[in-house]
Amino acid sequence: MAKNEQTAENAQLKDIIAHAKEYGFVYPSSEIYDGLQAVYDYGAYGVELKNNLKRLWWETMTRLNDNIVGIDAAIFMHPTTWKASGHVDSFNDPMIDNKDSKKRYRADVLIEDKAAAYENAGDKERAQQLLSAMGRLLEAEDLAGVRDLIVNEEIKCPISGTSNWTDVRQFNLMFSTQVGSVAEDASTIYLRPETAQGIFVNFLNVQKTARMKVPFGIAQIGKAFRNEIVARQFIFRMREFEQMEMQFFVRPGTELDWYKQWAETRMKWHKALGIPEEKLRRHDHEKLAHYANAAMDIEYQFPFGFKEVEGIHSRTDFDLKSHQEYSKKKQQYFDPEINQNYIPYVIETSIGADRLFLMTLCNAYVDEEVDGKQRTYLKFHPAVAPVKAAILPLTKKDGLPEKAHEIVEALKYDFNIIYEEAASIGKRYTRQDLIGTPFCIAVDHQTLEDNTVTIRHRDTTEQERVAIADLHGRLAEACSFRRVFERV
Repeated sequence: MAKNEQTAENAQLKDIIAHAKEYGFVYPSSEIYDGLQAVYDYGAYGVELKNNLKRLWWETMTRLNDNIVGIDAAIFMHPTTWKASGHVDSFNDPMIDNKDSKKRYRADVLIEDKAAAYENAGDKERAQQLLSAMGRLLEAEDLAGVRDLIVNEEIKCPISGTSNWTDVRQFNLMFSTQVGSVAEDASTIYLRPETAQGIFVNFLNVQKTARMKVPFGIAQIGKAFRNEIVARQFIFRMREFEQMEMQFFVRPGTELDWYKQWAETRMKWHKALGIPEEKLRRHDHEKLAHYANAAMDIEYQFPFGFKEVEGIHSRTDFDLKSHQEYSKKKQQYFDPEINQNYIPYVIETSIGADRLFLMTLCNAYVDEEVDGKQRTYLKFHPAVAPVKAAILPLTKKDGLPEKAHEIVEALKYDFNIIYEEAASIGKRYTRQDLIGTPFCIAVDHQTLEDNTVTIRHRDTTEQERVAIADLHGRLAEACSFRRVFERV
């Protein structure tokens, strides 16, 4: 990537971060105490956007698929869970320090960034060779070889500009705490690093009580925690985050067909949200996790490059088989169609709610010149926009506020509505553009005469006259999740 392109992209990310804070989407956590690295709070409009995205994902999974149901498992789990899952022994990141800057980096990320630089320069073959070499070394747990690769590629610390690296070491990413009333008797437990295990340990509970037959899925949205040594790029990588995961249980031998199907389905979902095809790409894993026989990422082109938003993995029967071994309780399913007991194989779709939020925000951020003037607005799909409509009386007198409040009362039970009467109508339009409100409804003196209002459309700034009686129907149609899937 050319230096001026990189500078422009960094500037764009800074603009988006500043916009997110100024207009109530995302704040640094505990900012009055100078914040906490890699921890963020969602503001008034951020929490609405995030909830809308989570609800869209949830309803896509559980309502549009009659063989997927939900669960909400606890964050704390029996510590043996994480031994069985492999997290106690294997949930590590390869870290390397620069001796001059005293900064710590993920070794694999440094190499991936170098490969991305080769690819952006048009040398895709060299990029692929570098990623393949890294995959082989990590698979063999050859950390010395990983360091040699970094040195041989002349990868430098962005801060010091030197290649004075330490050895590569593995760091476990799980947070631990104690449970118990007396410190001496306390047992070590972990904050879950992923939500998937809560699904696996409840596999038979859900299968029996929800009367599910293989193939079927279990979906969950919940908090997870990872002690990221290197957390960066705003909310892309945080220590406390939300995952939206679905584990799909299938008959052994059919898993790769289901894997292919779910990979295609999930890519279509992102495009349906309005993400341009050229900003999405599929990345098939060179190095597979210990539990997988196939894995791929859906990546989005953030201002800082293509990065993972969602992962689709064929996890084989590793998880259920391991929990059966450690718990000594059978995790088998009787399949009446083939009259056989077996441990199902699993296809996982796992998307970060925070990364989905950031992708949606970056994709919606529009800064353009119109008629010689700069205009900034957030082009959210109305179905996920944090505010659906703003009700704006033209003046604070002559009965217009009272009429506007009547409209608010008629709409607020079904839509998130804002009422504003301060400042000029033009300034109020601009503010709503900046938070992504798709419709502004102006109440004027004509409204008192014929019960019509002016709807101003965010994306085009065009205006039309509409009867108050038609507002609910118009908003319901525009903001329906059904409209999202018209794009597919």
